[in-house]
Amino acid sequence: MSRLSKYRVLVCGILSPLAAILFHVLVYGTLTRFSTDREKDWLFRLSLSTLAMTVPFFVTLALAMRDRREHTLSLSGKIGLVFAFLSLGLAWHPVSDGITRSKQSLNLAMHDVPAPPFDTVDILGKTQRLADHKGDVVLVNIWASWCVPCRSEMPKLDRLYQQRKQQGFIVFGLSDEGVDQQRKFVEQVPVSYPLLTLTGEVPNLYRDIARYPAIFLIDRQGRLQPAPGPDQPFEKVEAAVEALLNSGS
Repeated sequence: MSRLSKYRVLVCGILSPLAAILFHVLVYGTLTRFSTDREKDWLFRLSLSTLAMTVPFFVTLALAMRDRREHTLSLSGKIGLVFAFLSLGLAWHPVSDGITRSKQSLNLAMHDVPAPPFDTVDILGKTQRLADHKGDVVLVNIWASWCVPCRSEMPKLDRLYQQRKQQGFIVFGLSDEGVDQQRKFVEQVPVSYPLLTLTGEVPNLYRDIARYPAIFLIDRQGRLQPAPGPDQPFEKVEAAVEALLNSGS
């Protein structure tokens, strides 16, 4: 057996974590690029790319089994197999994202049910309660400073808020990031509506987010109503808000 063949299981095992991440990125990116409806086929794309992450492990396992049959599996090979096995743990991240995104999809599709109340403070230290806006149309925007679409969407939301607030419309931005980080972001992307923190009582409905930005719409009766997804044009959001304001529901 050549020197390279002797250590092939070890090399494959050590490279397995990096290869798993690379396979996931390549498969998910390629499928996304050719997707005709990203909102509907996200589970297929995520499932296939997650399965791709297991390929390095099975390649390493096959090599280890071959060496074992030939009675040449060394200690280094066993160590490589352990590395490859540990690389399977990386698949938990997309699996966890998939579970959270499933919850998010179900939550965003809810309608005509009471919106869970929140009671927290904004980045200025002011208490903000959903209960204080009975009779208003409320839009809760879940965002993050690293989210590129959020950066372009938030000024549009602010304009909509300024145009419609006299009709009983309020926008809340909600992020799990710290006050300092949110304030720094707002210096670059200024908005006039309240930006909330998670320091108070914020139900899981607004926390179970895997895809940003996300919008929850609440009608004048305090009920959740379906909101356009991030892949839809902002005009859809404007139309949904306008319909709730004019319905008087």
